[in-house]
Amino acid sequence: MLGDITVADEIYVICGYTDMRKSIDGLCALIQDQLKMDPGKNRAIYLFCGKRNDRIKVLLHESDGYVLLYKRLDAGVGKYRWPRNRKEVKPITWRQFDWLMSGLEIEQPKAIKSA
Repeated sequence: MLGDITVADEIYVICGYTDMRKSIDGLCALIQDQLKMDPGKNRAIYLFCGKRNDRIKVLLHESDGYVLLYKRLDAGVGKYRWPRNRKEVKPITWRQFDWLMSGLEIEQPKAIKSA
């Protein structure tokens, strides 16, 4: 199915600011050059965020090519709480993904740890 991110085995947050003008090829090059990962070899989604913290891009490789999803929050709705350690990739869980998309920090120290 086109853009079904639930097929991903892994989720990676690309920390720091990403130039949101980058397209699929530019984001793939960023993953390969800076992070030494091959976005086409595993079933993963890669999350990118710009300086404004109000828009994200999600890169997913499917069996026949790449899908790029783009989300921009409406003005005044809020901002994503994005980790900013440059040139770092952070694997996260689906629970952390849900927190991030809800505008929360990835790390929730009071949350119940899953086994």
